[in-house]
Amino acid sequence: MPRLVFLFSIVFLTSLVKNLHAQEYAKCVSCHQEQVTLWQQSDHAKAMANATDKNIIANFDNVSITHFTQSARFFKNDNKFFAELTEAGSTQTYPIAYVFGHFPLQQYLIETQAGKLQVFPFAWDARDKSEGGQRWYPNYSSEDITPKDRLHWKQPMQNWNGMCADCHSSGLKRNFDTKTLTFDSQFDEINVSCASCHGDMASHYAANAKSVNDIRSNKKGNVTHAEEAKHHRPSLTSHDLSFNEQQAIGKWLLKDGSNIAAWHEQKNGELIPAKRDNRFMETCFACHSLRSALSDGIDPKKSFLDQFSPSLLISPLYFADGQIREEVYVYGSFLQSRMYEAGVNCLDCHNPHSMKLKMEGNGLCLQCHSASAYEGEKHTKHVGSEDANQCVNCHMPTRTYMGVDARRDHSFSIPTPNVSSTTGAPNACLNCHDQDNDWVSEKLINWYGKDSTLNKQEENYISLMQGNIHSKQAVLRIAHSSSLPVIKRATALSLLASSNQSLTDKDLRKFILHEEPLLRLGAAQAGRALLPNERTKTYVNLLDDKYKAIRVTAANILLGLGFNTPNFKKTLEELRLSNTVNQWRGEGNLNQSLVEYQLGNIHQTEKLLKQGLTVDPYFEANYINLAELYRAQNKLLLEEQTLLDGMSNLPNSALIHYSLGMLHVRKQDKPTAVALFKQATELGPDNPQNWYIYALALDSVGQTESALNVLKRAIKRQPDNSLISLGVSLSQKIGDEASYRLFQSKSRR
Repeated sequence: MPRLVFLFSIVFLTSLVKNLHAQEYAKCVSCHQEQVTLWQQSDHAKAMANATDKNIIANFDNVSITHFTQSARFFKNDNKFFAELTEAGSTQTYPIAYVFGHFPLQQYLIETQAGKLQVFPFAWDARDKSEGGQRWYPNYSSEDITPKDRLHWKQPMQNWNGMCADCHSSGLKRNFDTKTLTFDSQFDEINVSCASCHGDMASHYAANAKSVNDIRSNKKGNVTHAEEAKHHRPSLTSHDLSFNEQQAIGKWLLKDGSNIAAWHEQKNGELIPAKRDNRFMETCFACHSLRSALSDGIDPKKSFLDQFSPSLLISPLYFADGQIREEVYVYGSFLQSRMYEAGVNCLDCHNPHSMKLKMEGNGLCLQCHSASAYEGEKHTKHVGSEDANQCVNCHMPTRTYMGVDARRDHSFSIPTPNVSSTTGAPNACLNCHDQDNDWVSEKLINWYGKDSTLNKQEENYISLMQGNIHSKQAVLRIAHSSSLPVIKRATALSLLASSNQSLTDKDLRKFILHEEPLLRLGAAQAGRALLPNERTKTYVNLLDDKYKAIRVTAANILLGLGFNTPNFKKTLEELRLSNTVNQWRGEGNLNQSLVEYQLGNIHQTEKLLKQGLTVDPYFEANYINLAELYRAQNKLLLEEQTLLDGMSNLPNSALIHYSLGMLHVRKQDKPTAVALFKQATELGPDNPQNWYIYALALDSVGQTESALNVLKRAIKRQPDNSLISLGVSLSQKIGDEASYRLFQSKSRR
């Protein structure tokens, strides 16, 4: 299993209501029995549950499992469930507090401290035995996750309160106390209930009840369900039409001569093509996305970008062509798709309450795609293979997370062998065929006369995402390209922040003022590349943006420029709050420490970095920044001790070895520095800076020939220009003509 940010499961059968919301639930049932029945079948209804016989599906009949240095035994005692874990020479028994998930796996939550819940390191494979299921298995099958690992089950990355609670329970408030470093998390309902999507519907219920009573008073008799419905207009969120209301005013139409349906809406009694209002999906995106929280909990009545800052399509989260790589959920994938561009929404394919597919097989796609054009051998070119003729197997390939959970890619991409060959991105064809990309390319050319449907800007975007160097103007052309999905344009724009190319107000002005919020977000992130005097021009408009994600990004980049305006102060407080709600993990403390440092609050900066080390001791960035803070203050003993503590907790950190090496250079202890730089190259071989400084250090102690050998090894792995230039220089220094010719030949390529 890949080392992902966290383990999320799909979800399990649960009690329906937890705290004081049974009455509210009963009110929903009284009018919406059909919807509630469907919801009870959903993963939403099964998002979390108490650990009872009804809810636990795993084998707790005194069974054991061993994985590397961890051993676990699962048993039941007096109608309660327990997990006994042996690791690091110690054995401890933990009661199971809650279950998390039901299919294809179920996880178990342990209360390790009062109010703090952690995900146990072994899960139950709920699949059928014929598929390899009905077994206990480790969350990280190929790794030994020891207590000194950031992914250890007791660390923040496996914490329920911070990592997953807000999406698995309704009305969740994390309530992390930054003074005591403890949680007092509360939720309204244990699972994803009606309120998670519809919000607080108390006023809706009251209004509906009054309408029904009025009808009854006028009729002086029974009221039919149809009569009630006429006075009953539920909405999914407060900021747009519900899905049902959309269906009432519009539909997908496949007109004569068309192969793909288009959305039409009623206007003056006639159905005409229209742009569909799909803003309700922002409620879905709140959970079905990889994002950073800007506030505590989720309010379904607020816009997605007012509560979260989404991850864009960057590496290593996505492959260069946009296919899913890490556990990123659906938002980033779907926003790339032609489906999203055409107005398709989640509920065109998924039942709005059970969330299950509306139908199985190709019929789901053929709701909008012409069967005569896309069904069968004419389109698929495959004969007699049911799997090969399934649309999803070519256009929504799966990637498996958490060992057993195969999830489909919602970018609806078309296999492109030359891209897969050059970038390493998956090719759906090779999921079935034991061949290579050249073979796929040959087949596609035989069938269609070409092996790619990409236009020039799509190719340029993929090249950029692959890491190839592009000029500022080339990246801006990609960002301006209307042929690309908005999220890809925004991603390209955001990369300018780290391109080492200065931007001007003119470069970003159109994006800052653009109607697309993701382009404004990309421009906000790119603002880091603006020269300081350029940031005071159009860029400051982002402080008044409609969405918090954009405002706080801009405020962060405008720090240190002396802004003292009311809108800057207000947005700065929003930025502080967004960092505070994330201080249960290292990143939240790091981010706020950077804010305080820019504001000149050195004592608060130090305090936050130390707090980050307390709550998240295996997060290396806080060690590096705290040591650098001490270096800037000439507190050299504290600097060294911080890095030594970091090395003790993170012995495989290339960055900490590098930083300690630099410290020993300043101490004039070059032999120790050389040894540390060598370790840095071994631990971080893909970072050219590690090789560069190692070669320089060897040269400084008179080992120039060894330095050249190091550089030769390095450029075989990564032909970085800085390494080649250093090789040329050191070759000239000692008159090594053969080495000089070698490095010169590399520099001419």
